Amino acid sequence: MSNIKILLADDQVLFVQSLKIVIESLGEDLQICGIAENGQQAIELAAKLKPDLILMDIRMPVLDGVQAAREILKNQPEILIIVLTTFDDDAYVTEAIDIGAVGYLLKDRPPEHLLAAIRAVLKGGTLIAPRIARRVIRSSKEQHQKDEEDTHNWEEILTPRELKLLELLSKGLTNKEISAEMNIAEQTVKNYASVIYSKIGIHSRYNLIVKAKDYFSE
Repeated sequence: MSNIKILLADDQVLFVQSLKIVIESLGEDLQICGIAENGQQAIELAAKLKPDLILMDIRMPVLDGVQAAREILKNQPEILIIVLTTFDDDAYVTEAIDIGAVGYLLKDRPPEHLLAAIRAVLKGGTLIAPRIARRVIRSSKEQHQKDEEDTHNWEEILTPRELKLLELLSKGLTNKEISAEMNIAEQTVKNYASVIYSKIGIHSRYNLIVKAKDYFSE
Protein backbone atom coordinates (compact mmCIF):
# COMPACT_ATOMS: atom_id res chain seq x y z
CA MET A 1 0.00 0.00 0.00
CA SER A 2 1.48 3.34 -1.05
CA ASN A 3 1.89 6.10 1.48
CA ILE A 4 -0.58 8.97 1.69
CA LYS A 5 1.39 12.18 1.16
CA ILE A 6 0.50 15.01 3.55
CA LEU A 7 1.75 18.58 3.42
CA LEU A 8 1.72 20.61 6.65
CA ALA A 9 1.34 24.39 6.45
CA ASP A 10 1.82 26.20 9.76
CA ASP A 11 4.23 28.89 10.97
CA GLN A 12 4.32 27.60 14.56
CA VAL A 13 7.48 25.51 14.39
CA LEU A 14 7.06 23.57 17.63
CA PHE A 15 3.44 22.72 16.87
CA VAL A 16 4.05 21.61 13.30
CA GLN A 17 7.06 19.46 14.20
CA SER A 18 5.04 17.79 16.97
CA LEU A 19 2.19 17.27 14.53
CA LYS A 20 4.54 15.56 12.08
CA ILE A 21 5.72 13.13 14.77
CA VAL A 22 2.16 12.37 15.90
CA ILE A 23 0.81 11.73 12.42
CA GLU A 24 3.67 9.51 11.28
CA SER A 25 3.71 7.54 14.53
CA LEU A 26 -0.05 6.88 14.58
CA GLY A 27 -0.51 6.36 10.85
CA GLU A 28 1.96 3.94 9.28
CA ASP A 29 0.70 4.73 5.79
CA LEU A 30 0.78 8.51 6.33
CA GLN A 31 3.88 10.38 5.19
CA ILE A 32 4.63 14.06 5.82
CA CYS A 33 6.11 15.03 2.47
CA GLY A 34 6.83 18.66 3.36
CA ILE A 35 6.32 21.54 5.77
CA ALA A 36 5.44 25.08 4.71
CA GLU A 37 5.92 28.02 7.08
CA ASN A 38 3.63 30.41 5.19
CA GLY A 39 0.91 30.41 2.56
CA GLN A 40 3.22 31.16 -0.35
CA GLN A 41 5.45 28.22 0.53
CA ALA A 42 2.35 26.04 0.76
CA ILE A 43 1.40 26.94 -2.82
CA GLU A 44 4.92 26.24 -4.08
CA LEU A 45 5.27 22.93 -2.22
CA ALA A 46 1.81 21.78 -3.28
CA ALA A 47 2.79 22.26 -6.92
CA LYS A 48 6.15 20.55 -6.44
CA LEU A 49 5.26 17.68 -4.10
CA LYS A 50 1.65 17.02 -5.23
CA PRO A 51 0.36 15.90 -1.81
CA ASP A 52 -2.87 13.98 -1.38
CA LEU A 53 -3.89 16.16 1.54
CA ILE A 54 -2.86 19.45 3.17
CA LEU A 55 -3.33 20.41 6.80
CA MET A 56 -3.55 24.19 6.49
CA ASP A 57 -3.35 26.78 9.25
CA ILE A 58 -5.38 29.96 8.73
CA ARG A 59 -3.16 32.71 10.10
CA MET A 60 0.28 32.61 8.53
CA PRO A 61 2.74 35.29 7.35
CA VAL A 62 3.29 36.33 3.70
CA LEU A 63 0.00 34.74 2.60
CA ASP A 64 -2.75 33.44 4.87
CA GLY A 65 -4.20 29.96 4.72
CA VAL A 66 -7.45 30.94 2.99
CA GLN A 67 -5.66 32.69 0.13
CA ALA A 68 -3.18 29.83 -0.18
CA ALA A 69 -5.93 27.19 -0.19
CA ARG A 70 -7.91 29.10 -2.79
CA GLU A 71 -4.88 29.29 -5.12
CA ILE A 72 -3.99 25.63 -4.60
CA LEU A 73 -7.52 24.39 -5.30
CA LYS A 74 -7.72 26.61 -8.36
CA ASN A 75 -4.76 24.81 -9.93
CA GLN A 76 -5.00 21.42 -8.20
CA PRO A 77 -8.66 20.81 -7.28
CA GLU A 78 -7.95 17.14 -6.54
CA ILE A 79 -5.97 18.03 -3.39
CA LEU A 80 -7.87 17.64 -0.12
CA ILE A 81 -7.45 20.49 2.36
CA ILE A 82 -8.26 20.35 6.06
CA VAL A 83 -8.15 23.70 7.84
CA LEU A 84 -6.49 23.24 11.22
CA THR A 85 -6.62 26.32 13.41
CA THR A 86 -7.09 27.78 16.88
CA PHE A 87 -9.85 30.07 15.62
CA ASP A 88 -13.55 29.26 15.25
CA ASP A 89 -14.59 32.71 14.06
CA ASP A 90 -17.62 32.82 11.75
CA ALA A 91 -15.68 34.53 8.96
CA TYR A 92 -13.00 31.84 8.91
CA VAL A 93 -15.59 29.06 8.91
CA THR A 94 -17.44 30.63 5.99
CA GLU A 95 -14.27 31.23 4.00
CA ALA A 96 -13.07 27.67 4.57
CA ILE A 97 -16.36 26.35 3.19
CA ASP A 98 -16.36 28.75 0.26
CA ILE A 99 -12.93 27.69 -0.98
CA GLY A 100 -13.80 23.99 -0.84
CA ALA A 101 -11.96 22.82 2.27
CA VAL A 102 -13.10 19.31 3.23
CA GLY A 103 -12.51 19.76 6.95
CA TYR A 104 -12.35 22.47 9.58
CA LEU A 105 -10.80 21.38 12.86
CA LEU A 106 -9.53 23.16 15.94
CA LYS A 107 -5.99 22.58 17.15
CA ASP A 108 -7.12 21.64 20.64
CA ARG A 109 -8.54 18.30 19.46
CA PRO A 110 -6.87 15.04 20.61
CA PRO A 111 -4.49 13.39 18.09
CA GLU A 112 -6.85 10.48 17.49
CA HIS A 113 -9.56 12.93 16.36
CA LEU A 114 -7.19 14.42 13.80
CA LEU A 115 -6.27 10.97 12.49
CA ALA A 116 -9.96 10.10 12.25
CA ALA A 117 -10.56 13.31 10.28
CA ILE A 118 -7.76 12.48 7.86
CA ARG A 119 -9.15 8.97 7.32
CA ALA A 120 -12.66 10.34 6.81
CA VAL A 121 -11.75 12.88 4.14
CA LEU A 122 -9.52 10.39 2.32
CA LYS A 123 -12.62 8.21 1.98
CA GLY A 124 -14.57 11.10 0.51
CA GLY A 125 -16.14 12.52 3.64
CA THR A 126 -16.20 15.99 5.13
CA LEU A 127 -15.41 16.62 8.78
CA ILE A 128 -16.20 19.75 10.74
CA ALA A 129 -15.52 20.23 14.46
CA PRO A 130 -18.85 19.74 16.32
CA ARG A 131 -18.30 23.03 18.15
CA ILE A 132 -18.74 24.95 14.92
CA ALA A 133 -21.09 22.63 13.00
CA ARG A 134 -24.10 24.88 13.60
CA ARG A 135 -22.27 27.85 12.10
CA VAL A 136 -21.31 25.74 9.11
CA ILE A 137 -24.92 24.76 8.44
CA ARG A 138 -26.04 28.37 8.55
CA SER A 139 -23.20 29.50 6.29
CA SER A 140 -23.85 26.65 3.85
CA LYS A 141 -27.51 27.65 3.48
CA GLU A 142 -26.52 31.25 2.76
CA GLN A 143 -23.93 30.11 0.23
CA HIS A 144 -26.43 27.78 -1.43
CA GLN A 145 -28.82 30.69 -1.97
CA LYS A 146 -26.00 32.76 -3.46
CA ASP A 147 -24.89 29.91 -5.73
CA GLU A 148 -28.43 29.46 -7.02
CA GLU A 149 -28.42 33.11 -8.07
CA ASP A 150 -24.97 32.79 -9.66
CA THR A 151 -25.91 29.80 -11.85
CA HIS A 152 -28.27 31.97 -13.89
CA ASN A 153 -25.35 33.52 -15.79
CA TRP A 154 -23.43 30.31 -16.59
CA GLU A 155 -24.56 30.46 -20.24
CA GLU A 156 -23.05 33.94 -20.46
CA ILE A 157 -19.62 33.06 -19.03
CA LEU A 158 -19.12 29.46 -20.25
CA THR A 159 -18.61 28.33 -23.85
CA PRO A 160 -20.93 25.66 -25.32
CA ARG A 161 -18.10 23.10 -25.00
CA GLU A 162 -17.54 23.99 -21.35
CA LEU A 163 -21.27 23.71 -20.69
CA LYS A 164 -21.31 20.28 -22.35
CA LEU A 165 -18.46 19.10 -20.14
CA LEU A 166 -20.22 20.48 -17.09
CA GLU A 167 -23.39 18.62 -18.06
CA LEU A 168 -21.45 15.35 -18.31
CA LEU A 169 -19.89 16.04 -14.92
CA SER A 170 -23.36 16.52 -13.47
CA LYS A 171 -24.28 13.04 -14.70
CA GLY A 172 -21.45 11.55 -12.66
CA LEU A 173 -19.10 10.70 -15.53
CA THR A 174 -15.40 10.35 -14.75
CA ASN A 175 -12.71 12.31 -16.61
CA LYS A 176 -11.96 9.21 -18.68
CA GLU A 177 -15.62 8.76 -19.63
CA ILE A 178 -15.96 12.46 -20.50
CA SER A 179 -12.83 12.16 -22.62
CA ALA A 180 -14.43 9.35 -24.65
CA GLU A 181 -17.82 11.09 -24.88
CA MET A 182 -16.36 14.39 -26.13
CA ASN A 183 -13.56 12.78 -28.15
CA ILE A 184 -10.83 14.78 -26.41
CA ALA A 185 -7.77 13.81 -24.37
CA GLU A 186 -8.23 13.17 -20.65
CA GLN A 187 -5.74 15.94 -19.90
CA THR A 188 -7.88 18.29 -22.00
CA VAL A 189 -10.85 17.39 -19.80
CA LYS A 190 -8.81 18.40 -16.75
CA ASN A 191 -7.79 21.65 -18.45
CA TYR A 192 -11.42 22.48 -19.30
CA ALA A 193 -12.42 21.70 -15.71
CA SER A 194 -9.76 24.07 -14.36
CA VAL A 195 -11.07 26.85 -16.62
CA ILE A 196 -14.63 26.19 -15.44
CA TYR A 197 -13.53 26.30 -11.79
CA SER A 198 -11.89 29.65 -12.43
CA LYS A 199 -14.79 31.16 -14.36
CA ILE A 200 -17.60 30.30 -11.96
CA GLY A 201 -15.64 30.53 -8.72
CA ILE A 202 -16.29 27.01 -7.40
CA HIS A 203 -13.08 25.12 -6.66
CA SER A 204 -14.44 21.88 -5.21
CA ARG A 205 -15.37 19.13 -7.69
CA TYR A 206 -18.09 17.91 -5.33
CA ASN A 207 -19.66 21.39 -4.98
CA LEU A 208 -19.40 21.92 -8.74
CA ILE A 209 -21.23 18.66 -9.48
CA VAL A 210 -23.97 19.48 -6.96
CA LYS A 211 -24.56 22.93 -8.49
CA ALA A 212 -24.38 21.54 -12.02
CA LYS A 213 -27.04 18.92 -11.22
CA ASP A 214 -29.35 21.68 -10.02
CA TYR A 215 -28.61 23.78 -13.07
CA PHE A 216 -29.26 21.11 -15.68
CA SER A 217 -32.37 19.78 -13.92
CA GLU A 218 -34.12 23.16 -14.23
